Amino acid sequence: MKYGQRAGAKAAADLISLFSFETIRNDTMKTFREQLFAYIKEKYKVSPEYLWRRYPGYAVFRHDDNQKWFALVMDVPGNKLGLETKEIVDIVNVKIADSFLADVLVRKEGFFRGYHIGKGNWLSLLLNGMVEFDEISKWLEESYLATASAKEKQALRPAREWIIPANPKYYDVEAAFCEKNEIDWKQGRGIKTGDTVFLYVAAPVSAILYKCRVTKTDIPFRFDDGNVRMTSCMKIKLLKRYKPDQFSFDVLGEKYGIHAVRGPRGIPDSLSEALK
Repeated sequence: MKYGQRAGAKAAADLISLFSFETIRNDTMKTFREQLFAYIKEKYKVSPEYLWRRYPGYAVFRHDDNQKWFALVMDVPGNKLGLETKEIVDIVNVKIADSFLADVLVRKEGFFRGYHIGKGNWLSLLLNGMVEFDEISKWLEESYLATASAKEKQALRPAREWIIPANPKYYDVEAAFCEKNEIDWKQGRGIKTGDTVFLYVAAPVSAILYKCRVTKTDIPFRFDDGNVRMTSCMKIKLLKRYKPDQFSFDVLGEKYGIHAVRGPRGIPDSLSEALK
């Protein structure tokens, strides 16, 4: 084979190789974009919105209730992100609630300050395989929570544990649980179905006596006898009983730093472990 023929063959092979690489790269980008769209549709029940005629590849995803964006998928030249290429790349912009965390993440490969969304801790993540899809979905969820309404955040949060007061002067909780293991209780602010509540029975008992699971909340119920006022109630199911000396007022104060229970409150990890 003559030199010109060899050079021509090599150029053709290089061209085929380059074409194959670009095809694979473009298919990967397309796969990541489509995979992300399908994931958002399945998990968050949200479809993309295309708001700009000039930028047909830009897709916005937003909450139904407050209409805030939680993701913006864009196709932009790589050099706009600081990459050494003008090739078009797909990115997804997500919001990070913690500014310190955002500062740490931008040091990672495939993470950039939000393209055209510089304020509010937005980051741009490459959708070309450099950032694993599991990690993309993780920060997408962070963005969804960071932009959610207060009501939606409450619904999405994981189950919590609470201590709530029970005053025996107004309600005989012991008699109620002797009659049945699920009772109605005054709705506590911030408490939702699936949470665990520990009933602290006030003086003369002054101790945590019951562990309960919240089985239903926000039940309309109006009551006002001058001492107790209720506009809604919840159902709690008895799971466990404690002896009065196990978690008395003195024990709670000395060992766990709890010196008052006047309304629903969270509990420290050490107490949570002891109550199990």
